[in-house]
Amino acid sequence: MKISVILAHPDDRSFNHAIAKAAVDQLENNGHTVIFHDLQKEKFDPLLVWDEIPKDAFLPEVIRLHCEEIAEADGIVIVHPNWWGQPPAILKGWVDRVIRPGVAYEFSEDDSGEGVPNGLLRAQAAIVFNTTNTESEREKNVFGDPLETIWRNCIFGLCGVTKFYRKMFGTIVTSSEKQRSEWLGEVRNTVDSYFPNH
Repeated sequence: MKISVILAHPDDRSFNHAIAKAAVDQLENNGHTVIFHDLQKEKFDPLLVWDEIPKDAFLPEVIRLHCEEIAEADGIVIVHPNWWGQPPAILKGWVDRVIRPGVAYEFSEDDSGEGVPNGLLRAQAAIVFNTTNTESEREKNVFGDPLETIWRNCIFGLCGVTKFYRKMFGTIVTSSEKQRSEWLGEVRNTVDSYFPNH
């Protein structure tokens, strides 16, 4: 299987990077082909310009490549921190530019864009790993867990990926090495369960 792994964190010493490495290593150990992008390291440009919005727009080469990869992916893994209940701007820009009409979704011919789109992604499953410094109960009870809504309902649900799992690790700032090691074990086990050895 082809699995697309997208990482968004500016510090290459971060726990997000450790999560991404654990996920990639487990996927490769299971015999999958991994397409890995560290958006920050690659200096991905998150700015969507007007000329790219139409379905048949001419796309820059790097965006066209990302679109092809995500369209062909049998599975998707996203890794990012929780910043203000949202993904970092670089990842939001990746969604804006890559999860686009004709690639990830389409509207029926009699629809002017006001209806519910048909999902086009072929991915059998999507996993999102997040980190946070907010306690999980506060995240759910006070903020309503916006990342769950964004990824499950607003992105993957609309793009045809119905098998979805998201895990928030925290609180990172007070976590021990032992706790982080256990979390990385959980990352590997999660990847194993969704994308097993084939």
